Amino acid sequence: MAVAVAVEKVLRRDRLITLGGIIMIIAVAWTYLGVLFAETTSMAGALSEMVHPRPWTATEAWLVFVMWTAMMVAMMVPSATPVILLYARTYRRQSSEQHPLAPTVAFLTGYIVVWVAFSLAMTGLQWTLERAMLFSPSMAGTSPLFGGVVLIAAGVYQRLPTKNVCLRHCRSPVEFLSTHWRTGGPGVFRMGLEHGAYCVGCCWALMILLFVGGVMSLIWVAAIALFVLVEKIAPFGRSMGRVASIVLTAWGAAVLSGGF
Repeated sequence: MAVAVAVEKVLRRDRLITLGGIIMIIAVAWTYLGVLFAETTSMAGALSEMVHPRPWTATEAWLVFVMWTAMMVAMMVPSATPVILLYARTYRRQSSEQHPLAPTVAFLTGYIVVWVAFSLAMTGLQWTLERAMLFSPSMAGTSPLFGGVVLIAAGVYQRLPTKNVCLRHCRSPVEFLSTHWRTGGPGVFRMGLEHGAYCVGCCWALMILLFVGGVMSLIWVAAIALFVLVEKIAPFGRSMGRVASIVLTAWGAAVLSGGF
């Protein structure tokens, strides 16, 4: 009995340390976004007056990439918290003499690296859309056609088998860890990469919606982040995803027809 109590105390301490670190990362990301969005909002008038987008400097391209990276961390790390906590707990139970902090950091790092790569792709997409005059320098969509197509595409993707497969892995931390478990630093890092890949497969279409609602809209970003979190962890997440599919498709059709 005493041993069991001692083990539970250790597991509880590990959980608090891991959860505290995750909350700190999320808080830093959201704080950065809040400050950045406030500064950008104050410049929105000047940016909206630019009829033609100007070429990016290297510094501007870097800042856009950092913005997307912070946004992805803020939006996606919360939904990965259950699997990260379960990994730390499982590792401690299997290796009671070793602290799970280092391997847990490796797992989280692998997960974030995938979203960093995705952020790089989104930075390139934003640049491309600006060149095509589909996205304004103030980071808002300018084409009802583009907006409608993106909304319908996101709605349709919600019902595709690829989405369902990826969502199943994201909603089932136990299943993911049992089928992808590896040991050693590189192995754990790869586990993080694999889980991140499933999350990208699950949520990439939702992230594209940021180009419709406005990349610099903190409310829009928070709404998508909340939807992703609920879809992945709530018992009714799958049902909500199906409802979202209908809403997004109908919304996109309304935009294309000039309803909005």
